[in-house]
Amino acid sequence: MSKEQRTKRPAKKATLVVLVRHGHTPTTGRILPGRAKGLHLSPTGESQAKKVAGFLGDIKGITAVYSSPMERTIETARPIANSVGIKVRRHRGLIEADFGLWTGRKLSDLRKLADWEQVQNNPSGFRFPSGESFLEIQSRMSKTITEIADEHRGEIVVAVSHADTIKTVIATALGTPLDLFQRINISPCSVSPILYGSSSPYVLAVNSTGADIASLLPKSM
Repeated sequence: MSKEQRTKRPAKKATLVVLVRHGHTPTTGRILPGRAKGLHLSPTGESQAKKVAGFLGDIKGITAVYSSPMERTIETARPIANSVGIKVRRHRGLIEADFGLWTGRKLSDLRKLADWEQVQNNPSGFRFPSGESFLEIQSRMSKTITEIADEHRGEIVVAVSHADTIKTVIATALGTPLDLFQRINISPCSVSPILYGSSSPYVLAVNSTGADIASLLPKSM
């Protein structure tokens, strides 16, 4: 092998992807809204969105704010984008899971179903009736975040999405089996920054909701 062949390729510049769940809505904790249209942030959610925008607005170098196309995520992303002087970029890949026939049902009713135990303990083998499987959700989200990271090498970007979709990304980054991803908690307007470089992703924090967000980020970015 020649010297040229042995020469290593230059390392990719790292991208910091800051995952944000949308804020509280009137159905949070009660209904599985899925992709149903017309669900907006509650007053509490609006307050949460302004608060997280204030925290993220103090971070220098955010170059893009992506959002799921759902109303509640757009309404969460907009204050963040405004705080750094850019526009929200909608990305279909960040959309909520397709819960199929479970869309719009009460969580209290869903918990009574025999399938609920599989959703909690063996999600890798579950598909929502007439909807997505958890494996498809994880694959879609992983592809989306990888594409965003590759497009913004050396930059900091925000991606506003949903609880389950974000949990699959974190599980992938941590190398956690999908069947254990329900152990991850993602609260409304929580922040989970992940660094994507040449090697494995580096999870800086999960489910952060405090003013210490800026302190979690690499000083070199």
